[in-house]
Amino acid sequence: MSDIGTADPRLTTWGGGDPMSLAAFLLALGTTCRITRFITKDTLAAGFRTWVADRFGDDSRASYLVNCGWCTSIWVAAAIAVYVSLLHTTAWFLLPATTLTLSYLAGLASRWLD
Repeated sequence: MSDIGTADPRLTTWGGGDPMSLAAFLLALGTTCRITRFITKDTLAAGFRTWVADRFGDDSRASYLVNCGWCTSIWVAAAIAVYVSLLHTTAWFLLPATTLTLSYLAGLASRWLD
């Protein structure tokens, strides 16, 4: 007989069985936002977007993907979800995720403050 109201531990843990903290979730969110913005909007990735358009055509799905934040974010989020589920308690996740999240927040703040 199952206990009603008791959460299945498989649904509340990630990777090695450790629950993901709110901080790890927020860092994953910030990382997803920053990588998505880099791919779809940043000048440094303009060459990549141009290459995709030249290779597949301006009206191609690939070109649309690298220019659409909503479209790109689902793929970035999927990769980040795997990454955070495996490494959320390690420096291999925490350091790059913190850097990318702070970068994203600094960009938001600079647009808001200017």
